[in-house]
Amino acid sequence: MKVPKGINNIRRRVMRSITKNIGKSYSEPKVDSSKKLDIKKVLIIRPNHRLGNQLLLTPLIQEVINTFPNCKIDLFVKGGVANPVFQNYNEINKIIQLPKKPFNHLFKYAKDWISIKGTHYDLVINGDKDSSSGRLLTQISKATFKVFGDVNEEITKTYSDYQHISKYPIYNFRYYLKHLGYPLNTDELPVLNIKLNDDEVVEGKKILDNIIKNDKKTICIYTNATGDKCYSETWWETFYERLLKEYSNYNIIEMLPIENISKINFKAPNFYSKDIREMGAIIKNTSVFIAADNGVMHLASATLTPTVGFFSTTNPNIYGPYGNSSIALNTNHSNIEDWINAINKILE
Repeated sequence: MKVPKGINNIRRRVMRSITKNIGKSYSEPKVDSSKKLDIKKVLIIRPNHRLGNQLLLTPLIQEVINTFPNCKIDLFVKGGVANPVFQNYNEINKIIQLPKKPFNHLFKYAKDWISIKGTHYDLVINGDKDSSSGRLLTQISKATFKVFGDVNEEITKTYSDYQHISKYPIYNFRYYLKHLGYPLNTDELPVLNIKLNDDEVVEGKKILDNIIKNDKKTICIYTNATGDKCYSETWWETFYERLLKEYSNYNIIEMLPIENISKINFKAPNFYSKDIREMGAIIKNTSVFIAADNGVMHLASATLTPTVGFFSTTNPNIYGPYGNSSIALNTNHSNIEDWINAINKILE
């Protein structure tokens, strides 16, 4: 049974008010900062089933691996897309996947929680400051070091991009280590990365070549999105016609969603795949990927392909693609000329 959105929002607000102070009484253990931390077993918690949110976790995972190269990571997530998202991360030891609808699987849900309480970790990180269950799991875990996910005030004053859902967990983690007495890591932040291998990219090129059947470079668009993040057919058709005019020396193709919907009425060559990694491998062989804010936009970004994300209702400072010349465009405060200029800068 699907829980109504209104009830879900109320539940979240109540749980946040109950759990907001969890972790406040936690005191960091004393360490000798002249010696490296011996971190071998790590748990990262991000109990959300959406594709985008799991892809947005990949920069934090890379940061932990870069910091502790010999560690093994357990992931505590929700839903069934985690395995393909993280399958090329050899450092991941185990993925604990909560069912999407926990009330339909209470025994497994309880068993997964108990497994956390019964396992000792060197480090536990809650990857979402707004996750009540993430805070609770961090609290009950048997871990030497615990990062609850609160954004430190020092971070908000230092980094203009601290709001981003992929970036603030890394800033938190770095400042946690700093407060233990270690030098602050000022390296460039990792970007989203699904870690496609060479064989996957080659197969993606074969599929793309079969679609376009020429040697021109390719621009890929994805016209679907959920709810009010989705732009109208008129909006997309106007934009598509402009793309055809501006980029006649490029192929323009459309990736279709599972619902087989096209906001441009299937005017462009198109493709569809149920395989997340195959989708990513095809995108990897394109010059730029263009979409509204959605999970496939994050998938494109995680293939290290320049990605243009259109935003009208959600906050690009929180969810925007970044790195690899990617850009988030707020369509409430820009126009089609701005969008074309942004694409030109990427292609040039």
